[in-house]
Order: sequence, then C-alpha cells, then structure tokens
Amino acid sequence: MPAQTVAIVIHDGVQALDVAGPVDVFNEANIYLDDANRYETVLIAADHGPLRASNGMRLVADLTFEEATGGFDTVLVAGGPALPEAAPDPVIVEWIQAAPWRASLYGSICTGAFLLGHAGLLDGRRVTTHWQNAQALAAKFPKARVEPDLIYVRDERLITSAGVTAGIDLALALVGQRHGAETALKVAKRLVVVAQRQGGQSQFSPYLTAPADPASPIARIQDHVMANIRSRHTLEALAALVGMSPRTLARHFVQETGITPHEFIERARVDAARRMLEGTDQPLKTVAYDCGFGSADRMRAIFNTRLGVTPAQYRASFRAPDAL
Repeated sequence: MPAQTVAIVIHDGVQALDVAGPVDVFNEANIYLDDANRYETVLIAADHGPLRASNGMRLVADLTFEEATGGFDTVLVAGGPALPEAAPDPVIVEWIQAAPWRASLYGSICTGAFLLGHAGLLDGRRVTTHWQNAQALAAKFPKARVEPDLIYVRDERLITSAGVTAGIDLALALVGQRHGAETALKVAKRLVVVAQRQGGQSQFSPYLTAPADPASPIARIQDHVMANIRSRHTLEALAALVGMSPRTLARHFVQETGITPHEFIERARVDAARRMLEGTDQPLKTVAYDCGFGSADRMRAIFNTRLGVTPAQYRASFRAPDAL
C-alpha cells in the first residue's frame, strides 16, 4: 500500500489552524504506521514567498501550483476569514478546478468551501462550512446542499468540514477510515482531543440563527425558549411576550434568522436532547419530556427526520466516555 500524500492549498489570510490541525493529525498518525503507510503532507500555493496567515503567522509552500502537477491521495483547501466576501483568485481557482482529477479525495476545511464553490465543485453536492458562513455559502452557491450544523460531510469523493478545529475531526476521520478507529483514537489522545466528534454531531447550538442584536425581541424569544425548553410554546404566547402580533413576529423572526419560530423551537429541542444523550444516562422518555418533545415516539420521529438516526443510535455513537 503506497504512502498517503495529502496536499493542502494555502493562500494569504489563511486560517493557521485550518492548516496546522490536519497536518498535526497526519504527522502524529505516522508514529503508529509503517513506512509503506505513512502520510506525507505538502503545502501548495501560488509561489514560494512567505504567506501571512490571518493570525499573523508566516507560512511557506512546499510546491507552487505550477510545480504541483502530480497526483495526490487527498487535496484539501484551507479556509480563511476573508474568503466568504473576497473575490476569488483565478490562479487558485484554476488549480482547484482540477482537484477531482488530481486526487482520490478532495475537499475543504472551514471557509475553503467558498474556493471549491468558485471552482464549480459544490453544485449538487452535500457540503458544510463554518456555521457563521453557512448561509452565505448557500446564497452564493445555490446549487450546493449546505448542511449548516454538521462537523464534516462526505459526498462520494468530496469532503468538507465545519469551522477551524473541525479540520482536526475531519483528518481523524480520514485516518480512522484508512487505518482503523484504534489508530485514530491514539492520535486523538496524543493531541488531547479524546472526545473526537463525528460527522453527524452538532457543530454549534440553535444560536446558529441568533440575531445581530442580543437585546432584540427575537433574541429575547430565543432566550426564553432555551430557558424553558420543556414548556409548550405557541406563536401567540411568544408574540405576547414581546408585544407583537403573531403575524408580525413570524415575519420578523424569518427576516432576522432565516427560519420560522417553529423551526427554531424544534432545533432547540433537538440540541438540548443531543446534549442529554451525549452526557447522561437518562432514559429516552425522560430526555423527551425534559426537552419538550412530549413523548419518546415524537422525539424519535424528529431525530429520524433531522439527523437520519434514532435517539438511541445517536447516543450509541456520540455518548461521552465518562457518561457510560
């Protein structure tokens, strides 16, 4: 079995952790692998001149785009805070466009997904990115199926991760798929990230949809729902809480968050249930009651619809070790 070559595309303003996190995972994995299975990571950029990361660190590429003509096992495009708004660099985009022919797996870390989008590689694909930029990614590339609340997503040969440290989770998953869960766990322990998150695990809370003004009526409603997750919440009751009509509240809620009040409440309940399933051994009917689902059957139906797994399956996959 040949060694794995992982190429990471970097650029001015790159997020340093998007690069260093996966590189450290693959490097640490080499401790447990024989020579024929070791990883080699290379950084690729437009030239060999030092690049300034978003945190001020300087990075230097191993290969330029002109030099990187060979094939790779994996190509990952690192993100950067400016990418969602920046005009795409045509030199980078041209090289990325050939990624499906350059590598067995190709994808992005964090906002590197925007460069994949400019290269036309997201159309019709299920992808993710940093939760703060998921809505912008979906708006800019409407043919992509953006999953705003997942740690990482694999769609055939395309792999994308959520924000910053989620690149570590993605790299650990790749190590686990190739060399087994035991090797991935050893690497995670060395990096002190024992609680390795899985692809279907939530990257953030329902506050993905938080309004810009934390004192706004919509934020007050969200705080009220989260603080009273067990209670039944009607549109009329929530509207009365902030002195609005139900119709006005519904309109403003969608304008500020992009989802309906009902959608927010359901997301909040799922998030609360996830935390209980991951961190406690409470019976499913207790979790369902405490999180406002009313019954275990209703919770199961919503989990199946939203996550594609039952609450029991979710707990089996993501339960914290100290909760066992």
